[in-house]
Amino acid sequence: MHLATEVVPIWRKTEEELEEMGVPPPYWAFAWAGGQALARYILDNREVVAGKRVLDFGSGSGLVAIAAKLAGAQAVLAADVDHFAVAAIAMNAEVNDAQVDATADDVIGRGCAWDVMLCGDMCYERPLAERLLGWLQDCAKGGATVFLGDPGRSYFPKTGIERCALYRVQTTRELEDREIRETGVYRLLDGAGPV
Repeated sequence: MHLATEVVPIWRKTEEELEEMGVPPPYWAFAWAGGQALARYILDNREVVAGKRVLDFGSGSGLVAIAAKLAGAQAVLAADVDHFAVAAIAMNAEVNDAQVDATADDVIGRGCAWDVMLCGDMCYERPLAERLLGWLQDCAKGGATVFLGDPGRSYFPKTGIERCALYRVQTTRELEDREIRETGVYRLLDGAGPV
């Protein structure tokens, strides 16, 4: 995977120098704990995605999307509204010989054309979490299987989820408050409650 190795300098450069140019924070440059756990779960439980149409929402570097394709998904769409992320997904998919389509379109609310929807580490801001979880709940009610990878972010749902796995994920203090994050993979039940 093409990921950032100089975490603090790239983050500072984005915030201090590139913010005025409209360049978003480089979330795509790191393998966040929720995505790492979700990718591990998919690779260890290939039957979850094998032969299915899969969406990786908030794909970032493409880690989860690539894991889904390598686990046998029929088709994978990696969605991230950051155009830099879409470029990173394409490079990472190529280096892993994984056919993954990518889009910078905001897919929330655009129906549920996928059998499996994967979402890692996306419950860190209330407006996004509420909007996203409402849509994912509708998709779950419509028959999609929704998996969330999360290390305990503030706006992760407290009800309407079923834990499938728990991992101890290596992180960095430059990104997280500790070096090991206990991170769960959850299936969203079709009656999930509020965040």
